[in-house]
Amino acid sequence: MKNRLLGAALAVVLAFAPGCSNNSSAGGNTASGSLGVSRDDALLFAADSDLDTLFVVDAKTQTVVSEIAVGRQPEKVLVGPDDTVFVTNRLDRSVSVIRKGDTAESARIAVAVEPVGLAASSDGKTLYVVNATSLTDSDFGTLMAVDTATLTVKWELPVGHEPRAITLMGDGKAAISLYKQGDLVMVDLVNAKVVKSGTNLFNALNASALGIVTTNGGADPSGFGAPAPFPDTRGGVSTARPMGLEAMTVSPDGQQLYVASLIATDTVLNTTPGGGIKEPIPGGGSSGYGGGSCGTTAVASPALLTFDAEGNPQVDDLATCAGSGSSERPPMLLTSPIPEMPVQGPKAIALEATGRFLFVVNQESNNVAVIATAQTKDTTSFGANDVGTGRGFGLPSGSVDQLVSVGAGPSGIAVSHDGKSAWVYNAFDHSLSRLEPVEGTGRITNAGTTKLTTREALSQSALDGRKLFFSATDARMNNPSTGISCATCHLEGREDGHVWNFPDGPRQTPSLQGRMLSKTAPFHWNGEFNDLLSFMTHTVTNRMGGQGVTPAMEVQVAAFIESMPRADNPHRGTAPEVMARGRQAYDKAECGTCHSGEAFTDNTFANVGTYVQTGLVKDDVSFLPHGGLNTPSLLGLARTAPYLHDGSALTLKARILTGKAGDRHGKTSVLSDAEVDDLVSYLKGLEVP
Repeated sequence: MKNRLLGAALAVVLAFAPGCSNNSSAGGNTASGSLGVSRDDALLFAADSDLDTLFVVDAKTQTVVSEIAVGRQPEKVLVGPDDTVFVTNRLDRSVSVIRKGDTAESARIAVAVEPVGLAASSDGKTLYVVNATSLTDSDFGTLMAVDTATLTVKWELPVGHEPRAITLMGDGKAAISLYKQGDLVMVDLVNAKVVKSGTNLFNALNASALGIVTTNGGADPSGFGAPAPFPDTRGGVSTARPMGLEAMTVSPDGQQLYVASLIATDTVLNTTPGGGIKEPIPGGGSSGYGGGSCGTTAVASPALLTFDAEGNPQVDDLATCAGSGSSERPPMLLTSPIPEMPVQGPKAIALEATGRFLFVVNQESNNVAVIATAQTKDTTSFGANDVGTGRGFGLPSGSVDQLVSVGAGPSGIAVSHDGKSAWVYNAFDHSLSRLEPVEGTGRITNAGTTKLTTREALSQSALDGRKLFFSATDARMNNPSTGISCATCHLEGREDGHVWNFPDGPRQTPSLQGRMLSKTAPFHWNGEFNDLLSFMTHTVTNRMGGQGVTPAMEVQVAAFIESMPRADNPHRGTAPEVMARGRQAYDKAECGTCHSGEAFTDNTFANVGTYVQTGLVKDDVSFLPHGGLNTPSLLGLARTAPYLHDGSALTLKARILTGKAGDRHGKTSVLSDAEVDDLVSYLKGLEVP
């Protein structure tokens, strides 16, 4: 009964809601990710990252009006107040500009490395662009302010490690998410300065596990102490940490910020026998990656994090699983109302026009979650006595009000300004799904999915492999109750910056992009798998709970991994003379003894003095079948911090200097300070030819 009444409420909202601005100012985004909509709801704009194309689509007929060539790997779309369309070209260091009525790119703005997040001031005079790194340094990303009249950059501000999304909060402030670090930065846009470089989110989520007693009895989230440092890899086995902060929006009054994310456990993972892994930990789930926090089923659970207007977290202590009792914000952990349909891989988020419901687009489970923004009884409208009641964290009914299936790999959503429809762009099959209320049922449904093109840039094998890699619903790859995919840890096919705790010790997720994976067997830090098929068989069957991997599936996944474009690198243009000096330092320190060949690994094993021997999670050196850890490739190092198997080195220079005199990791004692700097520059500049 509850879901029916909630559906009726949402159907009424969609049918009769007043207009709202389209992701351009404080007050809520009604479009997010790869999709935008014109002010009159007549046209949709879908960025296709495979085809380097912006599709302009008639919203009523869902037919393509025009195809506009943009930069390489277009990622996000923003429709400004005057219907100018902006598109971030992630691998082209640019933003495309398409003026209203144009059928070709009007201009292209040069920005920094891997631009993704976009926002515009309410008057449309300033465009804000979030770049993953600066043009010169991979250690920090930047926020740029662009004058939309002249298309020139007014100012650029460092904002932290790997920033991703931006939302304007009103009063001249903006919130920016740090994708892998799992935190927020608050920026004063008027004075172009960072006013909060991080929050106490980790402490607030883990207050009980960390033994934190708040300074104010828990009434104010600011009482949870100072922010936790990145990456805080060791933690405690009962803690969990946010990661993959991909998309944000703000309530219409600007007082609550909603961030779609994952929450990853630090608990020692249950691993079943096979592949040399020891016996499973008692009390585990049906798979090695099952049994997450607060009734959720995955070790990386989707979440909707809420913050106040100042960036203070309004979240629940994960140890209690009971929630805060607050009725003024949505549930934190996103649990499905349908047991056989998980929620995983939040990619985009949007508000319907009144701000009462959120749409969260989930790329790995191919669905859209509809969630009420307040868990309270409201006797004034829509039969909402049921809104939020009886809904808890991990209860069988789930915290999601409705779950709507869409196409493959959804990456963006737009809600019409008149509140009558919503559309979802599905990146993996280049299609558009239309969401509408079903008259007389009180439900939202996918009223139809239309393929926009038959063109493909990838081989069929790579396309099939991508769907396998990102699927949280394919029974061959996982147990649907586990609800995770390969991409849950290998975010975007890269890595999550997270150190997972296994029975044999802490293990950081390695990046799969630009690493010549097919030439770097054996696999795993322990190197116990001689080929990709045996590695996938163990991971999919024993850990993800899947039915099993066939040789054909292994070929498809390998084809996808090899097809992924390498991450952009600001150090790619390092001066030849600097690279030459760095190579001399590399040879002088005998780094090539282990890091040799075209992939910069000899595919053997070594002990470089990094075994974890203290703390809650230690390396079990008795389980190292080859007597050491597998030598990783050095390709693409610039974008994969932190470093080492336990993530303990935050920078390459820190790794070289730690134990330098002892020569445990190369003959580094012979290097001068200048040679160390040259070596770091060389390592950051290494790329696949």
